[in-house]
Amino acid sequence: MKKEEVAYLFSSSPALQMLRLRNANWVLPFLYAVFKEENRFLVPEQQLVQLLAEALSQHTEGVEDLEEARIEFGEDEESRSRKYIISWVQKRLLQDLPDAEGNTQYQLSSHTEKVFQWMQTLQLRQFVGTESRFRLLFNSLRDIVENTEDDRVKKLEILKNRRAEIDKEIKAIELGIAPDRYTNAQVQERLELFTRLCYELVSDFREVEDNFKQIHRAIVEQHTKAEQNKGAIVGFAFEAYDALRNSNQGKSFYAFWDFLISRAGQEDWRELTDGLLELLQDRSIEADETFLQNIKSMLLQQGKSVYDANDKMAEKLSRIITEKEIARHRRLRQQISNIKELVFDLMEEEHVPCGIAIGEPVEIKMAMERKLATEPRKTAAAIKQPVATSEGVSDPERFSKLLNTSHIDKKRLWQKVEQVLQHKQTATLKEIIEATALENGIAEIVTYYGFLRDKSSRVQIIKNSTEHIAINEQQTKFVEVPYLLFSK
Repeated sequence: MKKEEVAYLFSSSPALQMLRLRNANWVLPFLYAVFKEENRFLVPEQQLVQLLAEALSQHTEGVEDLEEARIEFGEDEESRSRKYIISWVQKRLLQDLPDAEGNTQYQLSSHTEKVFQWMQTLQLRQFVGTESRFRLLFNSLRDIVENTEDDRVKKLEILKNRRAEIDKEIKAIELGIAPDRYTNAQVQERLELFTRLCYELVSDFREVEDNFKQIHRAIVEQHTKAEQNKGAIVGFAFEAYDALRNSNQGKSFYAFWDFLISRAGQEDWRELTDGLLELLQDRSIEADETFLQNIKSMLLQQGKSVYDANDKMAEKLSRIITEKEIARHRRLRQQISNIKELVFDLMEEEHVPCGIAIGEPVEIKMAMERKLATEPRKTAAAIKQPVATSEGVSDPERFSKLLNTSHIDKKRLWQKVEQVLQHKQTATLKEIIEATALENGIAEIVTYYGFLRDKSSRVQIIKNSTEHIAINEQQTKFVEVPYLLFSK
């Protein structure tokens, strides 16, 4: 960051400007008490007015700067509260959102969230943990390097080393050696880091929501311009939405959201949360248990607000598309109604003064005139083109029923697998077939995939990977199947 950027942020950033407010010494503590201490995300307007009026009634003379919110001397607490709330929305301390019934609700803006996060870092802490953060950095560095490795040999070596470490821990536990456990200090340090990351994640949700709202404002701005037609506005909306969804921030948010709302993700989160609360209780470690229990619902609520912003953009887009069509239909109905009125007025007239007088006869040519034909017209036969589809087997179990693999002995096939695994830790389906020969063609290959259900602990499919297996001795015919891996 350069000094010009620092100067620009100091003069334009709402987060820095709210620290320079003359009433900041009591406004920020009040907002923190209402939203953060009570874990509120949305507060109805009437409730916020009442809470602020109670706080203003306890102020001594000289605490408030009335000019900042344009408050006149002698106004009651409720009137002052409403003016303060309007001023906070204008200064982007709060965001006003209408609910389904049209009532206004308020939430903290992303700028206020960042200010509170920064103020928490200024708080003096008796215990500053560095070990957990260093481990987080180290694990992040390892994760980046390992999951961007393209060399198959190095990747295989990394996986083997990881498996060797796990086998070593398993062997130590089997021999009766007590496993390594975190001390209370290590747990407290990681819990503090976990809580801080949760609050930062909430602020990130607000930034994504603000980006959606900027798209809404841009659509309205484009719609108000007379020179912009409907197609240009719709194209702009789709391009802006695709740009946000395909950005790094959009990809990260939607990947996180898909994991959070998945059944497996919710079940894992619940089990881990219950285990953490039980651990804290057993070791008598102080923690905000209510916050830990409500983290998932808090994240779901914040993520839902992002989706609601997306729905509002889609609703605005739909309104723009249909607006001109509705106006055109209204004008058409009005014209038809005017024609009917003229017809009713002239129905009783014998000589209607209408028509066009032509001095010379005019040859009329109709482009769509039907000509006399003696032969019946031949109707063109409808040609149905086959739709191209991707090759592959999406459901091996149903495909095996289609091939009727009941005559294949699955015990004999598993003996072949055990025979190959005597000499190696893992083996692919292709390696097993090459070592034991294929006796029943495709039906036998499909039968191997039945072990995914029968031997799930020792068989797995590697996603996004396939292999070609020869189905005849001359190796002239092959079948492409998902990568199936067997292990001891």
